[in-house]
Amino acid sequence: MKVASILKAKGATVETVPPDTTLSTAVWALRSKGIGALVVSEDGTTILGLVSERDIVHGLAEHGAKLLGMRVSQVMTGSVVTCTPEDTIQSVMARMTRHRARHIPVVEDGKLRGIVSIGDVVKQRLDALELEANVLRETMIVRH
Repeated sequence: MKVASILKAKGATVETVPPDTTLSTAVWALRSKGIGALVVSEDGTTILGLVSERDIVHGLAEHGAKLLGMRVSQVMTGSVVTCTPEDTIQSVMARMTRHRARHIPVVEDGKLRGIVSIGDVVKQRLDALELEANVLRETMIVRH
């Protein structure tokens, strides 16, 4: 299975924010949209960074309440791990584990095309395992 199959099922919409967005605004966006990360981008297609719940918690520990008035660019992860639509789910799982990344933007031809989360990857894997189990069950029923 490829990353493209996840994007086909969930859609390719990616929530982005400009780097000068306040953390207060970013926190509200994460909560209201029910997501765990925002891609930081000036134009919605070029990735400057990623701001996640983890980045915000680390920023809160370091800066306290003044964090909410700071800019996303001050706490974002600048070195973002990415994948392509043609990458396999297994390779993305390995990348997530190796880099301790819960969200990986999908890039094609240098442009943002989607984002996959650990939840997306786990759901896809569980769906594949369930399908495999059902096929094996049906095979056993037919043989007996």
